[in-house]
Amino acid sequence: MLQFKTRLLVADVDGTLVTQEKILTERCVAAVQELHAADVLFAVTSGRPPRGMSMLIEPLKLSTPIAAFNGGLIVEPDMTVIEQKVVPEPLVGPTVALMESFGLTTWIYQGADWYVRDLTGPHVEHEATTVQFQPTLIETFAGLGDGVVKIVGVSDDVGAIGRATQAAREKFGDQVTAAQSQPYYLDVTHPEANKGTVVKFLSARFGIPISQIATIGDMPNDVLMFAHSGLSIAMGNASTDVQRAARTVTTTNQDEGFANAVQRFILPKQGR
Repeated sequence: MLQFKTRLLVADVDGTLVTQEKILTERCVAAVQELHAADVLFAVTSGRPPRGMSMLIEPLKLSTPIAAFNGGLIVEPDMTVIEQKVVPEPLVGPTVALMESFGLTTWIYQGADWYVRDLTGPHVEHEATTVQFQPTLIETFAGLGDGVVKIVGVSDDVGAIGRATQAAREKFGDQVTAAQSQPYYLDVTHPEANKGTVVKFLSARFGIPISQIATIGDMPNDVLMFAHSGLSIAMGNASTDVQRAARTVTTTNQDEGFANAVQRFILPKQGR
């Protein structure tokens, strides 16, 4: 058994906290309540915009900062902005151009607003359902360079997403963070807007050493937070590479993976 005591658990949302149908199960909610009762802080981080996580606040009784856009925008549960990191303005246009050269459709998030150039484009309706608000239709992204928190490339061609991710890293280096938040999404954010930085922010905010922080997620953009936590848990639905990057693996999000992880890896260790 792992010998570990947790004071903070940081969780990804899609593919981790919620099912494929974007539902918080009763067991998931109960597990978070048990964390609160055991004095374990609980926080969420996601590629979603802040408004796209507002539906989690009440059922999970969230009191910790919410890290949206993979850490590009950190807000209080009342949506007061704590910290914002934006994509460098000169890179916005070239990033969009690079994504589109691989056949990806592009979206831009600026502050709380989500802009698309085609309301019927791939995954727009799906994303609107997930985050529970509609995007703004815009003819051109020209003029949106300032204050861009995230640029998303969208495609169901997994190979194209992978190639675009690698190309963005090679072209822009450490000027941005380029990571996949879903198999069909490439997220480009500020270089310090990543889930590893989120964990370090929460560590400093609450005075909790990294060794007493646990993280749980399912996608490549969760690996950076795995690297900055004492206990990293990959979901059963994660890829082999993501599972290998974690210290342990739970069941899938369709099989109560989050609740099972809390019950098996977190709560039993709290009395030690």
